[in-house]
Amino acid sequence: MAFGATILDAEGLTLTAAEKALFRSADPFGFILFARNIDTPDQVRALTAEMRDAVGRDVPILIDQEGGRVQRLRAPHWREWLPPLEHVERAGAHADEAMYLRYRLIADELRAVGVDCNCAPLVDVASDETHPFLRNRCYGTDPEEVAAIGRSVAVAHLAGGVLPVVKHIPGHGRAVADSHLELPVVDVSPLDWATSDAVPFRELNDLPLGMTAHITFPAWGDLPATLHAPMIETIRRDLGFDGLLMTDDISMKALKGTPADLARASLDAGCDVVLLCNADLETRTAVADASGRMGPEAQARAERAMAARREPDQIDIPAMEARLAALLSGG
Repeated sequence: MAFGATILDAEGLTLTAAEKALFRSADPFGFILFARNIDTPDQVRALTAEMRDAVGRDVPILIDQEGGRVQRLRAPHWREWLPPLEHVERAGAHADEAMYLRYRLIADELRAVGVDCNCAPLVDVASDETHPFLRNRCYGTDPEEVAAIGRSVAVAHLAGGVLPVVKHIPGHGRAVADSHLELPVVDVSPLDWATSDAVPFRELNDLPLGMTAHITFPAWGDLPATLHAPMIETIRRDLGFDGLLMTDDISMKALKGTPADLARASLDAGCDVVLLCNADLETRTAVADASGRMGPEAQARAERAMAARREPDQIDIPAMEARLAALLSGG
């Protein structure tokens, strides 16, 4: 049977009986963890195992572990990281290597607690106008350099046995609004988009998973990309992305409507799977019901993505840490 077309979360440090029943019935493609789900390494390992037991398979478990403001695993049990843009700027000419080392170490931390999918690389192209919620999470302002760093980040994840999720397609860097709070509208021509914002996504179109942006480009229409079939077609055709395409969190305030209606609309537009975060059990149930099961094309992409998981390569962690410290200090 096809997987459920959802990625869901949990309320706390363990699953409730009601959550287990929902997950068993809905069989979501994956789960995602937040700070409220994190205490100690042993607790996180137990929770990820409990999630997999609930659906009876080796389901992908996602997290946002970019570093900087957006990282769910934090001290004292895990490393603290600079914001990505600050990390890139400190590394200078060695940014590719430094970002590889950073995310290879992050992948090691994730795998150790049963997490095998990270919502990175973030290859939105920054500018001076990029909203502060996003800007220091970016890798730079030059599309080709952002693409190269994004490739290093993706390769590091895959080498560590963690699936990367490229985001936010078709590009959030021009937005001057925070999509968590309102809908950004970006008035860019198709040509300008194709030669700037689109470049990193086109160059990383072979990655197994991608995430949409809740952002409207009037040149394509008046709907957010997540809900807009012409934009999803552009992502598939013009960017050449044929990986599993998930929505950004449909509970974000950029989108208007009930979560169940938004879930159905995003799937009808061409997304493969719905990401729902921070919702109560009733809402999660309604979204799982509205989303149903993946269609054949989405299921095939999901299976290809899962097949891209591999055992981590062997690394010398102290040597990696020392090399990274040298790169960030100008060595």
